[in-house]
Amino acid sequence: MKKIINYILTGVLLAATSCSDFLDINDSPNAPASVTPNVLLPAALAGTAFANNNELNRFGSTITSVTAGAANSPAAYDIYNLDGANFNNQWRFEIYNGSLITYKTLMGVSEEIGSRSYQGIAKIMSAYTFSIATDYWGDIPYSQALQGEENTAPELDTQEQIYLGGDGVQSLFDLVKEGLADLESASTINPGSDDLIYGGDLDNWKKAGNSLLLKFANTISRVAPERATQEIQAVISGNNFIANNSENMNFTFGSAVGSRAPVYEYTNVTAFRNDMMISTRFLNLLQGKNDPRLPIFVTAPTGSYVTIDNGFRGALPTPNTSWSRFSEYVTGDGEGPVRFMTNAQTQFILAESALMLGTPGDPEEYFQAGIRASMALAGLSSTEIDAYFAANPDEVTLNGSEDENHEKIMTQKYISLYGNGVEQWNDYRRTGYPVLADHQNAVGVDGTRPVRAQYVNEEIARNTNFEVILPNVRVWWDID
Repeated sequence: MKKIINYILTGVLLAATSCSDFLDINDSPNAPASVTPNVLLPAALAGTAFANNNELNRFGSTITSVTAGAANSPAAYDIYNLDGANFNNQWRFEIYNGSLITYKTLMGVSEEIGSRSYQGIAKIMSAYTFSIATDYWGDIPYSQALQGEENTAPELDTQEQIYLGGDGVQSLFDLVKEGLADLESASTINPGSDDLIYGGDLDNWKKAGNSLLLKFANTISRVAPERATQEIQAVISGNNFIANNSENMNFTFGSAVGSRAPVYEYTNVTAFRNDMMISTRFLNLLQGKNDPRLPIFVTAPTGSYVTIDNGFRGALPTPNTSWSRFSEYVTGDGEGPVRFMTNAQTQFILAESALMLGTPGDPEEYFQAGIRASMALAGLSSTEIDAYFAANPDEVTLNGSEDENHEKIMTQKYISLYGNGVEQWNDYRRTGYPVLADHQNAVGVDGTRPVRAQYVNEEIARNTNFEVILPNVRVWWDID
């Protein structure tokens, strides 16, 4: 396993830190068609894990007041400074010229040899990776992307087309469903240890695919409630989604030098390790709820929590070894894991949809199941969880108005997503929950919290289909 991870990450890390000339996002010299599926799959999965766990994660966790910036990029994000100079490596290497082109190559190679299982996984993960891109940037190259020299200036599909399909564009829903159908078909060869998420367990991949359908439906639930309801009801009817922590969709890195998770490297090893710490606001939120996950989630090297407020520009606490940071729950000993989809996340999606859309199920039962799943994942025993429920009934009961109950669900989901800033920012933009006060010293475009990533400068320079869209312009699914 360590050899596989080291092999993958050598290429990924070199790409992510490269300062070479800009590479066409639709052509990859590092993905030859002759490479076998068992080599392509772990490389592609690692690229998606980097996209979720690296700079986009740092931005998301800071902009949603989980972490606070002390220096460099996190300090800029903390006061809402975001422009086209950000996320170039993420767009170029981790998403388009990394994982997505590798998934496409994997699909082609797998089709040639009749390996439907590899095809299915590639389609499911391609849909997930495209969702990261469209959720952050809005309209993106999708149906015309990854065509190499045949189309070096792809047009952008609208986010609405990407999620709903139409005009010759396959929706993310249909891409996942196509992948699920592949997993049901006979396959010449199947993944094993090269599948760094489920170890070749195709039944778990089916559950993960269905949970992704729930996530996509949840994302569009405010702007396209009828379609969202239809998709969620279909998944509930099939009753084959992530419903146990053992089924969580996790990518685990290695613990050796050169194979570790980017969140670990950034916060524990690199010269940038003192760029951020846990926000006082997140600390206060968990303390106010008597949340037993706090000492599991957040480090306290001196025995006390040492944090700063978001946007703080005074003297930083000293020494920096006293700072509260991501704990091993997020970083492991370098392994992570990167949690793409979890049981808790799925339960909170079902709770929100039952409350807001009227889909089947009791919102409170799903809500409580989500809290329990998150606490169990953090390592709390069932006895400890029961004790928390008994001592804090208002925190675990949906006993208010629809808006108040919605806020409770989303706040608990936000806590459960600790370490996944990508999804925390997505949910906050979509719902406005949890309620987050503006950061100190906010600047940015107009002093407001960014609601999208700005297209990278290099893409605007090379492809006339791109234009400057500022970070205060909402994406399609984010309605006020």
